[in-house]
Amino acid sequence: MKSENNYERIVQNSKKFQHSQKNEMQKRITDLLQQLTNGIHERDQIMAVSLLGAIAGHNTFLFGPPGTAKSLISRRLACAFENPQYFEYLMNRFSTPEEVFGPVSIKALKEDRYVRKIEGYLPTANFAFLDEIWKSSPAILNNLLTIINEHIFKNGDERFNVPLKALIAASNEIPPENQGLEALYDRFIIRLLVPPIEHEENFNRLLDSKPSSDKPEISEDLRISYHELAKWREQLYAVKLSTDTLLIIKYIREELAVQFDKLGVYVSDRRWQRAAVLLKASAFCNGRKETNHSDLILLKYCLWTTPENRESVEKIVMNAIKSCGFDTGIDLAGLDREKASLDKEINKELYYSQDIYDTVEMNGKKYFPVQATFIDSYNNYSNKNYRLLVPFKKFHSKDIFNPIDEQGNTIDNVECQFDGQGSCSLKLKINRGYNRDTYEPLTFKPKIMFHKGDKKSNVNKRLIYSLSQAVSDIRKQLIDILKQVEKKYEEYQQYLQSPFAIQADIDIAVSGILDQIDKLNLRIKDCERLGSLCR
Repeated sequence: MKSENNYERIVQNSKKFQHSQKNEMQKRITDLLQQLTNGIHERDQIMAVSLLGAIAGHNTFLFGPPGTAKSLISRRLACAFENPQYFEYLMNRFSTPEEVFGPVSIKALKEDRYVRKIEGYLPTANFAFLDEIWKSSPAILNNLLTIINEHIFKNGDERFNVPLKALIAASNEIPPENQGLEALYDRFIIRLLVPPIEHEENFNRLLDSKPSSDKPEISEDLRISYHELAKWREQLYAVKLSTDTLLIIKYIREELAVQFDKLGVYVSDRRWQRAAVLLKASAFCNGRKETNHSDLILLKYCLWTTPENRESVEKIVMNAIKSCGFDTGIDLAGLDREKASLDKEINKELYYSQDIYDTVEMNGKKYFPVQATFIDSYNNYSNKNYRLLVPFKKFHSKDIFNPIDEQGNTIDNVECQFDGQGSCSLKLKINRGYNRDTYEPLTFKPKIMFHKGDKKSNVNKRLIYSLSQAVSDIRKQLIDILKQVEKKYEEYQQYLQSPFAIQADIDIAVSGILDQIDKLNLRIKDCERLGSLCR
């Protein structure tokens, strides 16, 4: 029932988000993405995250089979920027550095200078797309790593800064192990799966439409200038990582460490740092000065290393976002332990933890007092009356035993046996002839003075007040936390919408916050239960 209520709240809040007024920056990015993805199917999220990567200065790896529009995504992405100098190349094992970095100048060679003619090649490009990147030669990949790391290209004696804003690489495989490609692979902070079109309706539209243009119409006022881009990259560093963000990252790191033997996912400090910049870029493009849960969704595109662990890593990220809720700055686990301890103390001091029976004590041992009248089935005038003491320690056994009298002497001719259900049978063993007992057996059921859960009387009033006050203090702290979370959530709602996160993922983040609110309400209800026990 609770999950249904949460779902209803999520749907209502989603509608509220979607109709909330977007800030100017967010609206511009959203409008730009609509034009970039016009006419292509099921590639909105890939384009959105790739664009964010370009804004943040990060490189993107598109993983997927041939023919899934990876190159089209890259070409269109470049159109988001003014006058893009675009370079594209399909790698193979015979590719040479000349095909990527430019041919050697014959004229310069005659002058004893080894200089490349780089115009129109990767060193002068703003945006580049390298398809089947892992099939390339070591000479190309080593130079590429230098360009990515230092943004510098050495041409003869000259070293100059390359204008590359974003590099997109693609392949239907990840780099093979032990080939020295780990460092280059680690530089692709964003890793996106590009599958074939999944939904039949979109696939049918693809079949019935003309080929998508790699140069969509982009409004000039939406294009990003290089001056703007430089300014944005400087400004996004001022965005703060929220305490919620740091808490969720901590949870993800811990879970990756726990599952390292199973998944084998190692995330370098550099990668974490670059991923944090991506989160800041998301917040910045959504007009915020602080990151939130919707930004953290992007980590599922940054942390996986192989196709085999991609879904597991995504699950770890989304579980962390859902389970962490808001950071309240208060040790809720500590409060829970304190409340549980109070629960035990209240029940121990104020209530009977087990049934208390009517017993008497003799020589440090407890006995059930029994006034037994045995009826002689042959002669009523021969009835026998006994004052018996039945040992308490036999209550939970089915042994046959003899009771004692009030002087502590064993009564040998009376046999007792409990039935395991709380009743005791008593038999008087006096033979009146004919080899048979003539006295009818009795059944005795111990009298309960106080049932388990009954409140004790004459408990010290100061103790009761102390316990009640302790419960009240915990309840007050929980109410303060609840108010804090609800207030934060109310303010948070308008900021959770993001063009870089799909609604289903945002709903997961929202459900985690609503779960946190529900659990706080349950804790408060439990405090009210404990408070009522003290009255």
